[in-house]
Amino acid sequence: MSAPTTVKEAVKESLLGIDEPSELTAKNKAAFVSGATKDPATGELYMTEEQFIDAIAPPDEDYGKIKREQYGLLFRVADRKDSGRVSLADWGAFHNLLFKADAEYEIAFRLFDVDRTGSVKYDNFRRLYELNKGADSIPFDWECQWAKLYIGDKTRRHDLTYHEFSQMLRGLQGERIRQAFLKFDKNGDGYIEPEDFERIIRETSRHKLSDHLLDNLSTLCNISLSSRVSYANVRAFQNMIKEMDLVELIIRKACQKSVDGKITKAEFLNEAAKITRFSLFTPMEADILFHFASLDEPSGRLSLLDFAKVLDPTWRYRGYSDEALATSGAKSKTQVALHQVAESAYHFLLGSVAGAFGAFMVYPIDLVKTRMQNQRGANPGQRLYNNSIDCFRKVIANEGFKGLYSGVVPQLVGVAPEKAIKLTVNDLVRTAFTDKKTGNIWVGHEILAGGSAGACQVVFTNPLEIVKIRLQVQGEVAKAAGAERRSAMWIVKNLGLTGLYKGASACLLRDVPFSAIYFPTYSHLKREVFGESQTKKLGILQLLTAGAIAGMPAAYLTTPCDVIKTRLQVEARKGDTNYTGLRHAAQTIWKEEGFRAFFKGGPARILRSSPQFGFTLASYEVLQSLLPFPGSKQAEQVHTGVAEVVSSIREKDVASPHARSRNALKIILDLDENFGRVKLPDHKAWKSMPSILGGGAKA
Repeated sequence: MSAPTTVKEAVKESLLGIDEPSELTAKNKAAFVSGATKDPATGELYMTEEQFIDAIAPPDEDYGKIKREQYGLLFRVADRKDSGRVSLADWGAFHNLLFKADAEYEIAFRLFDVDRTGSVKYDNFRRLYELNKGADSIPFDWECQWAKLYIGDKTRRHDLTYHEFSQMLRGLQGERIRQAFLKFDKNGDGYIEPEDFERIIRETSRHKLSDHLLDNLSTLCNISLSSRVSYANVRAFQNMIKEMDLVELIIRKACQKSVDGKITKAEFLNEAAKITRFSLFTPMEADILFHFASLDEPSGRLSLLDFAKVLDPTWRYRGYSDEALATSGAKSKTQVALHQVAESAYHFLLGSVAGAFGAFMVYPIDLVKTRMQNQRGANPGQRLYNNSIDCFRKVIANEGFKGLYSGVVPQLVGVAPEKAIKLTVNDLVRTAFTDKKTGNIWVGHEILAGGSAGACQVVFTNPLEIVKIRLQVQGEVAKAAGAERRSAMWIVKNLGLTGLYKGASACLLRDVPFSAIYFPTYSHLKREVFGESQTKKLGILQLLTAGAIAGMPAAYLTTPCDVIKTRLQVEARKGDTNYTGLRHAAQTIWKEEGFRAFFKGGPARILRSSPQFGFTLASYEVLQSLLPFPGSKQAEQVHTGVAEVVSSIREKDVASPHARSRNALKIILDLDENFGRVKLPDHKAWKSMPSILGGGAKA
């Protein structure tokens, strides 16, 4: 793909947003192009196995218990034509496969579907298993009764469909553990040595467990009076691993209800009984969980930090006490306070830039709106402008294009803190009232957050508005009467501190309902109309549209308050009525000009406020994504199981191709941890191996 095309599609994604990819995006096309090789004969781009591994398993990623070269297994899934290379079409198909709901199982199935017929043949499956298992691996009997139930016996083998194959993999690890236990139970008394148990678990489940668990497997014998490990212990341990997401959910629920954030085994089992439909966890399974979580410092009551060593497979802390771990991640009150100040300053700065950008984009409309609202008198002959378009035309004719930006400098200077305060306060209040578990917020609290933001901004809005308005209208006065133009500093000095807050009550009456209407409307439009979610990021055009639509009712419904504010803040000309206050202004306008006067400049206000807040909020969110606050996590969270009902101990990332690839390998490695370490003689997929090695080709 050419560079201009890539740039064009990347811009399109930015404008329109990105949903879970159903087709190859510009970003992924660029990733392919950057790592691919051009065929000198055809000019086609392709990836070798090494290039493919570099693309889906970058060298700087954390691979945990899985070896990086094992990602070469996925190359055989992506290479659909068994050509030893992956084309752009293959890359797109593989990327699409990764984002299917059952990607992990389907990848495993396609790996063993050597002939690509939609079914797995027993002979192919068995040969590939024998080739990839480790030389010293605990043997597995494929002629056992369990295996025969899936694949039939020697006289009646049958091919496995996708669903049958997936179900077989689901139960394979349990059967491997059962057979291994029988091998080491030489006396037939139902017990094995702790060292044998450790070997079984390391060979069957090492890729799914934390270092803390792996280092202490042999201590399982200590949960009973015997010095050996029973089959019941082994099955209980396996069940606990298998239901790790549910275990985490139960622990978190129970810890939230605890006064000190710690729980006992009884509290764990009680919470499990409430959450699960049946009594899923046995007392022995609870014993095993608490045994491994409390090894460093035995205690009857454990916290989330204690359980993290068991629940999190990436946990690698060794030789630290719980107290040291707790203090290493803890911050002092001063550090927390400084972090909060820095984050507030960050949001304030972004809000300032976004506010200035939004104000500048619509400033000419704002000037027209102000001049229309300042026209007094019910007689058309007394009016300078017939309508907004006429006003726009006359400003350019009499004052030039620069006249449309009269007073823009103080507007940009003042709008920065004004919009920053509005955006920051709204975010803070929304966060305070948002349910931490579900992420939901009651609409009343949304209105309160918006109203609070509008009230707080008045301290900056009113001085800004009065200076801006007087600068905006002096152009027409100077043209008509030859009056001297005044600067912003002269106006500020002439008004004084008290004068800068003239009309503040009307400003408050306008800004509070405006924000109370605007912010909740904007939030609901993003979610319910444009479909923003954890898996869908809106583009700039969608954010602009949502902001503009939300601004329409907010702007028009608050126009009467804006008219009153403008009349109070504009310096009265000779012969004009002097308003003494909010009530006097409202009564006089009603009496002299009628009800329609309260909506003067309403259309211009919509044309100004809607796009202004659209530009402001869209640029604010874009800036947040382009310039994230240091230390913040911008990765999108995707629901990965019951553990994600609440915030997890570590953020699970399954939205990236690397994460889905890793999860697929975890399922394949249930067969044997050595899968993918054996190098094939060439790159033409599994069936190209010589028959002497168990392949389908001739020697």
